[in-house]
Amino acid sequence: MRKIGTTAAVLVTAGACLAGTAGIAGAATGPADRVVSATACSASWNSNTKSAEDTTTKSLRNVTTGKHTCYDRMVFDVKGTTSKIGYHVGYVTKFRQNGTGDEIRVKGGAILEIVVNSPSYNPSNPAQKTYAGEPGKSLPGVDVTGYKTFRDTKFGTSFEGQTQVGLGLRAKLPFRVQQSGDKLIVDVAHAQ
Repeated sequence: MRKIGTTAAVLVTAGACLAGTAGIAGAATGPADRVVSATACSASWNSNTKSAEDTTTKSLRNVTTGKHTCYDRMVFDVKGTTSKIGYHVGYVTKFRQNGTGDEIRVKGGAILEIVVNSPSYNPSNPAQKTYAGEPGKSLPGVDVTGYKTFRDTKFGTSFEGQTQVGLGLRAKLPFRVQQSGDKLIVDVAHAQ
């Protein structure tokens, strides 16, 4: 009887470890992870600006979003990069387009400005877009209707090797930024 109890405990522990990594593993594909451990709703997230100075010569190819148990997720696909993807992510009172300073209206109780150090055009031919975002318009193919935290998305610009996005949120909430392979991931918590 003791051997069965020990085996069951090992299986439960292994399952909990796998569930804790489900969110990052699902990042590359974008589907929502339905089963997560309590650590995925980490209290260690905060609302402070986060940045990394790295740059890549690879271009942004797509932006997708996903609904998860404890957070909403936005994924920036920089297909083919093997290096770190630089970024600057932080709350702003007004979303202003890089280069011009023009205000772009973003709906929601708070605005998270996301700058990815990757152009949305071919660096050797800037007229050739690799991502179809248009300044001041919603992100193409992204619909945040029904999300717990996300309210609106706006493309800012792709300027001097950086791509800028405004993400409207329900409120100023904790977030994290991480990289999984060639994808930069921004997760915003559903609660404080």
